[in-house]
Amino acid sequence: MDKLISVLIVDDHALVREGIRKILSLEPKFDILPEAGGGNQAVDLCRKLKPDIVLLDINLPDITGIEVCKIIKEECPETAVVALTIHDQEEYIIEMIRNGIAAYLLKDVSPDQLISTILQVAEGKSFISPSLTDKIFKQINRLSAKPSDNKPLGLTDREMEVLCLVANGDSNRTIANKLFISEKTVKNHLTNIFQKLNVADRTQAALWAIKEKIVDI
Repeated sequence: MDKLISVLIVDDHALVREGIRKILSLEPKFDILPEAGGGNQAVDLCRKLKPDIVLLDINLPDITGIEVCKIIKEECPETAVVALTIHDQEEYIIEMIRNGIAAYLLKDVSPDQLISTILQVAEGKSFISPSLTDKIFKQINRLSAKPSDNKPLGLTDREMEVLCLVANGDSNRTIANKLFISEKTVKNHLTNIFQKLNVADRTQAALWAIKEKIVDI
């Protein structure tokens, strides 16, 4: 039998925690751990239990979910953090991405999407609610993405340029115009980038670039 995916639910509302637990209990691959109602308790449980996934609210009564995420990723880097929150402001999303979240979901997410996202994250993938994608790119564009000197996973100079423009929210046509290359060449570069980063699309590539500080925002 495959190893179960251990999940720690962190939310300051007992009814919300119970609702999430009931949803996740429908998936036999999950091992639902003791819950946390606050940030400090969440950190303590992470240190003790080393969960695969932490389902984390941002609003907590003691320390914020942003702070909790930062501590968890520093002390338990193998634990993936999935934000589950009511906040759709760009600042929250970007800050959580900077601190290493694997996914960002709003609390109106469907049960099926919640389960699907946790399963994807357990496989090493990233996910952002589609309704938030435009906001993320607009915020990155305002903050001006700049390429880092790092060249991860064998990316060429040109692929780095394309990746940074993708993180900036530019379309293939805009990238082609800025780099004086054809759209077909941009698509070829994107195919290579996705393969090297092991991501499925431009949103995942942008998230990866932000989390790994390949772009400076």
